[in-house]
Amino acid sequence: MSNPIHPTSQTPQQITLAKLKQLMPEAFSEGQLDIRKLTALLSEQDIAPAQEAYGLSWAGKHQVYRELKTPTSQTLVPAPDESVDFDTSQNLFIEGDNLAVLKILQKSYHSRIKMIYIDPPYNTGNDRFVYADDFSESIADYKARAGQTDADGNLTHSDGMQSNRKENGQYHSNWLNMMYPRLALAKSLLRDDGVIFVSIDDNEVANLRLLMDEIFGEENFVAEIIVASNSSKNNSQLVSVTHEYILIYGKAKSNLGTWKVKKNFVDEFKSRANAVFRNTSDNTEIVEEIRALTKYPKFYEFDHYTNMDSKGLFHAGDLTAPNSKNFYDIIHPITKKPCATSTRGWAFSKESLDALIKEDMIAFGATEETIPRLKNYLEGNEKSTPRSILFFDSQASTKWIKKNKLHFSFPKSIELLKHIISIACNEGIILDFFAGSSTTAHAVMALNAEEAENGEAGKRKFIMVQIPEATEADSEAYKAGFSNIAEISKERIRRAAAHITSELPESVDSKALDFGFKAYKLADSNFIPWQQPANYDADSLMAQLEKHLDPISDNATTDGIITELMLKEGYTLTATVSEADGYYLVTQNDALQYSNDDADSSEGTGISMSLAIVLDDMTTSKATQIITTAPNKTLIMDRAFSDDANKANIVLQFEDAGLVVGCV
Repeated sequence: MSNPIHPTSQTPQQITLAKLKQLMPEAFSEGQLDIRKLTALLSEQDIAPAQEAYGLSWAGKHQVYRELKTPTSQTLVPAPDESVDFDTSQNLFIEGDNLAVLKILQKSYHSRIKMIYIDPPYNTGNDRFVYADDFSESIADYKARAGQTDADGNLTHSDGMQSNRKENGQYHSNWLNMMYPRLALAKSLLRDDGVIFVSIDDNEVANLRLLMDEIFGEENFVAEIIVASNSSKNNSQLVSVTHEYILIYGKAKSNLGTWKVKKNFVDEFKSRANAVFRNTSDNTEIVEEIRALTKYPKFYEFDHYTNMDSKGLFHAGDLTAPNSKNFYDIIHPITKKPCATSTRGWAFSKESLDALIKEDMIAFGATEETIPRLKNYLEGNEKSTPRSILFFDSQASTKWIKKNKLHFSFPKSIELLKHIISIACNEGIILDFFAGSSTTAHAVMALNAEEAENGEAGKRKFIMVQIPEATEADSEAYKAGFSNIAEISKERIRRAAAHITSELPESVDSKALDFGFKAYKLADSNFIPWQQPANYDADSLMAQLEKHLDPISDNATTDGIITELMLKEGYTLTATVSEADGYYLVTQNDALQYSNDDADSSEGTGISMSLAIVLDDMTTSKATQIITTAPNKTLIMDRAFSDDANKANIVLQFEDAGLVVGCV
């Protein structure tokens, strides 16, 4: 193969560097020559770096630590018109940059999430993602910097996501700078028995493993799952890559207990069956034949359960045992002759074996020439420890996406997501902050529905987070009316819910399952932030103070203010909000866990918490009414008081009742 043609002539320096990189790749980092490494490698003297320590380092790592500690003033605003069953659903869809969203959720969802699954950018050289995060700016400033708006504030066809091509000088560093704070924030959201699954491929799996070792602790590494597929990547000249990875870490591995999953009948059968079956392009007929022969509607792993009788599928196990002294004749039930035996004795005494024959637990051959075997039925052996190599085909997901005209490329396998969810999460909240087309939400609803068919209650809820990544103007998705990925994601949840509901048997009450979601969007705070005056003279300071006589932003809405205050006080987005006489009462029946030093919050789960919010017209009679309900805390807007005396009297009224009150 000839060398690629360079768009410009090569300099002698470039030629030398290319030869040096081929000779000493260890002296290069992200394609750039590291002089310190080169010196250490070539010098005859023993030259050590200023500091040596095991770990992963990259350009900008110290800035990541600073970014991680930087709070955001942004908030979430409800979008009921884009939701399904907004008032009752416990599922969430949040549209916005996931780093800002993860920061906003820290107090309300700290130690709350049971499982996280993410499918982040793989850093293949064609990815686009946000890696220049800045939370000191407003949404409007961010959109202008990112190219989403022009000089006049009009929207352009851009989403602020940046390409990270391999030609970039900090190709790996950019990806690590993007991933580190998101994973660190995600860890704090996990319950003590929580677990995270991260899909990745060969481009960054090594770096990701070290990164997660640093964040979660290498002692909490669970497994590196290989996910094999029947399609290959055609970008390799040497090896056809037919797999990806899923890295699994626990918040605290010791709290994960023992994992058992239902065996997946069809996928395991396909991995063990003969070549004819594996190479069949359309397995529908064969799968239907298997379905007809079994009583298992949700297939289990077809290990070696190749036999079947009236009790169901079974495999014929060895009836002998080493060093056994049980030697006796077993009479064939049809020929009435002694069955063939081996040099080893039987595994059971004659009395026990006679009992097994009566229970029809012994498999006999057509004649006495076959050694009898023990029947091991699939029923009762339906669960096993998850395996580190999985076989899942994403074609079914791709076909579903195409059939529903959602125009999304390379969706994850629904069956794969259902499988890994079933491994680690029987109940609780599942978070995916790289939601894409929301395959995770689809899998959660489908798995809950399957359990409902088997008489179990689907107890999982989901939180999807997706940045409104713009679709290309000439793409089918854009032509179909989807201007960004978040719109595709929400629509998939709607259509998946309708599809799952339509296939539920009459015995299942679809209303008992949650097929809805509350939609929220990332936005600037409803409160005007304090800005230090450029000049410290009295006039400048007074002008700034006047802005804060009523600190409510011009774009603020009542729902937005309530949501922001809820989040700041540690209430979840699914807490109940009711409007009373002139105030709002936020109630959460499943309180979150807080640290012991948080005096304003209840600790533990199963505790009812309530927050009263007063936006306007605060009176002593209204205070009396609120005090009667005894909320955990009451927040009153300063503008709600008629004057300072009114404010002082009402605050004293709450304090005399032993209740916490705050003014905003």
